[in-house]
Amino acid sequence: MKKMKRKVVFVSGAGNGIGLSMVAALLERGYRVAALDLDLNSLSALQAGYQESLLIFGCDLTDASGVAEAVSETVSCWGGIDILVNNACLAVFGSFEVKAVSDTRREFEVNYFGCLNLIRAVLPCMKKAGSGIIHNVSSGVGLTGFPGIYGYASTKGALESLTRTLALELAPSGITVNLVHPPLTGTRSSAPLGIPAQAMDTPERVGRRLAARIESKKAVITPDPVTGLGLFFSRHFPGPMGRMLAGLAAKARKQGAAA
Repeated sequence: MKKMKRKVVFVSGAGNGIGLSMVAALLERGYRVAALDLDLNSLSALQAGYQESLLIFGCDLTDASGVAEAVSETVSCWGGIDILVNNACLAVFGSFEVKAVSDTRREFEVNYFGCLNLIRAVLPCMKKAGSGIIHNVSSGVGLTGFPGIYGYASTKGALESLTRTLALELAPSGITVNLVHPPLTGTRSSAPLGIPAQAMDTPERVGRRLAARIESKKAVITPDPVTGLGLFFSRHFPGPMGRMLAGLAAKARKQGAAA
């Protein structure tokens, strides 16, 4: 990395969980990173050791002008953006009959339209460079469904279709658009599921493994073969996989409550 131009990675949802761990791992690998989140506490602490390599932005993804300003400042500072990671997400838990429609609208504003805001903002510099990678972080529940998170699952299903479409549209411009599928991970957004921590992977491990694949141009990226195998079955057998995962989660919650 020291003998070549240091690539610039823009990461949303970078203030905690997988995003924060990915940012830390990318900095260790020598990348320049622009990190965006509403909560900047952990990023500010991290920036102390990477003054020249880390830009942080406190911004709501639904604010298109704020997103554009963050991207513009990054381009002005470092000359461009090579890789975008759309990692930010919102998950409001509740059954369909109980959950307010306004909550689902907010999930789409953050998870889907927030992603659109960032892609629109980075496209001009990527097209000018004739290259770029856009990683959209998805979830298996967008394929299989999952009880209690219909809004979140719907946004991920929409993101799957968006990614496949943009991959076709932007390929002639030298831009790769692909999907990133982490395993079930112990993050703040997954906490309401009630699944015991030992049944999930850690954000630190997942973030580091994904950072190692940051320049991958594969259509679908997973951090490990086991996750890839689970994703294969989720794509080809969504109904059975959805029922199995829902059952395992319910069992895990029951065992966790009894422990």
